[in-house]
Amino acid sequence: MKILVVTQYFWPENFKINDLVAELVLHGNEVTVLTGIPNYPEGKFYKGYSILGIRKQNNFGARIIRVPIWPRKNGNTLNLFLNYISYAITASFYSLFLKKVEFDKIFVFEISPVTVGIPAIVAKIKTQAPIFFWVLDLWPESVFSASNVKSSTLYNILNKLVKFIYKKSDLILVSSKSFTESITKKGISKQKIKYFPNWAEDVFTTNNIKIGLESPKLPDGFIILYAGNIGVAQDFDSVIKAMEICKKQPFIKWIIIGDGRQKKYIQKLITEKKLENNVFLLGRYPINYMPYFYSKADALFLSLKNEPIFRLTVPAKLQTYLAANKPIIAMLSGEGNDIIKESKGGFACEAGNFEQLARNAIKISKLSKKELNKMALSGFNYYKKYFEKNKLIEFINDELNSKKYN
Repeated sequence: MKILVVTQYFWPENFKINDLVAELVLHGNEVTVLTGIPNYPEGKFYKGYSILGIRKQNNFGARIIRVPIWPRKNGNTLNLFLNYISYAITASFYSLFLKKVEFDKIFVFEISPVTVGIPAIVAKIKTQAPIFFWVLDLWPESVFSASNVKSSTLYNILNKLVKFIYKKSDLILVSSKSFTESITKKGISKQKIKYFPNWAEDVFTTNNIKIGLESPKLPDGFIILYAGNIGVAQDFDSVIKAMEICKKQPFIKWIIIGDGRQKKYIQKLITEKKLENNVFLLGRYPINYMPYFYSKADALFLSLKNEPIFRLTVPAKLQTYLAANKPIIAMLSGEGNDIIKESKGGFACEAGNFEQLARNAIKISKLSKKELNKMALSGFNYYKKYFEKNKLIEFINDELNSKKYN
């Protein structure tokens, strides 16, 4: 099977599509990745890459084609727009030169932006190959929930673009079951939609903790760890309020690992609220460092803003946390909240409820080791039942190789 993977982001950027491409190759598929020049999340091209630099590479057993794009830079609205539209244009231009039946299937990895679907449609026209569109970020809803943009005109334009892309896709895969309702409201048949959730990378499931990493020594106490993006969507304003309440329990230590547009703002709040002895912002580390940090944590934490779109979203780190065999505390609504409660893998409160988050943090910190281990194991068993990687890879490989989409 010859598969064209269309994704704005790819190795050495750290996204789930890297893992999926590697697995598709291992299953005997011939994979070509049409992607951009790596610049996420720093906003500048990675060392060794430039507009006029590397165009073709091989990794994970796949052929990688890189098209020039505008870097994200400081991540403001203009630079993000140029970043998104430049990939859509240059990848579409490349797709114009594809030949009929050059590929059997086209697989699209759609986190923001949804414009990644445009070059896929051009590729479909040229090759006659069906499109498999994996929705991990629901547009246009997510654009308006995670930003200050409120233009109804822009919303309508994006909504029409999304409908067009969905209608041109042959199978729509959703990372959250709750996405289905939003997609069907756009005139898409439910029969065209299948559930394909995230999984945890192997580094989190093999217990391969590297010794001797140059990692900072973590403080003594009950460690609640967050790893991931530090942005508006994570509602750190509310999280900081919960941390303030927990300040009265000095043995609770909050560790934040990651980077993002709000990192400097959060560091400023930590200083203003005099939380330096309770909250530690350690910066970004490569994915292979994460098992080390997770092993030192007593509980893992995640949150999402109180917005309608985020009630439909299951953040990918939830599967990673479950797979890490650690208790979870969370402040989010909707499907993610339901999973934590159903798995009995931790405590979850509604989005924005920082007072309950603080109470849950204090509550979990007072559990015995036996109680914590029981909670962690319950979450891990839930992961194995519903999100185990091999089962999901077998599913998508079977779908891609199915003749019903020919």
